[in-house]
Amino acid sequence: MKIAPVADVKARLSTYLKLCAEQPVVVTKNGRPTAVLIGVPDEEELERLILAYTPRFRAILDAAEGRIREGRGISHGEFWKTVAKKRRKMSPTGNQTRSRLSAQGHGVRS
Repeated sequence: MKIAPVADVKARLSTYLKLCAEQPVVVTKNGRPTAVLIGVPDEEELERLILAYTPRFRAILDAAEGRIREGRGISHGEFWKTVAKKRRKMSPTGNQTRSRLSAQGHGVRS
């Protein structure tokens, strides 16, 4: 992990962008950590990072974890059955949804 003052990062941003592909860069302001530059290898990782720091999504995950701890969770199989039912209800033909789910390799893994 590299630590660098904001003035240095501003002056040599390209250098730090290359460096953050290898290791996080902690940016300091007045000697205190204020930000972290981290490399993003692909769009999926970017999406995960954004979701991880989205307060609304974080609240949904925290609530779900709480229900699981309280024993009110459901199994993967039951979850996907419910999803499939709701998709069939939303589809005008029903068949279209089932074929789309099959085409996506929809299934349950344990």
